[in-house]
Amino acid sequence: MTQANAVSSGPYAIVEASGQQFWLQPNRYYDLDRLNADVDDTVTLDTVLLVNDGKAATLGQPYVSNASVELKVLAHRRGPKLIVYKMRPKKKTRRKNGHRQELTRVMVQAINIGGKALA
Repeated sequence: MTQANAVSSGPYAIVEASGQQFWLQPNRYYDLDRLNADVDDTVTLDTVLLVNDGKAATLGQPYVSNASVELKVLAHRRGPKLIVYKMRPKKKTRRKNGHRQELTRVMVQAINIGGKALA
């Protein structure tokens, strides 16, 4: 079995969260942009673009109706430090700025479609 087949086996969902699209699989954790939720809370995402139950895929137009993904908030974290350095040559103008993205680590608990959980 190749690596590509190992990743795509089993149920998964492609959801839209914080302006990005994420490929989510059950019992895995992911880092999303900071969510307004406390640690150990359950968050439900309804903006599901695609659901694959391991056999067939259901594609939304734009979203799959009656589909949701349940996430459990594990922790609030910060991403790696990025240095933003702007310089105008020959003008003696320099600006150094740092940035760390605020993240929320979530665990995918269930992918639901039509009221029943896939995994």
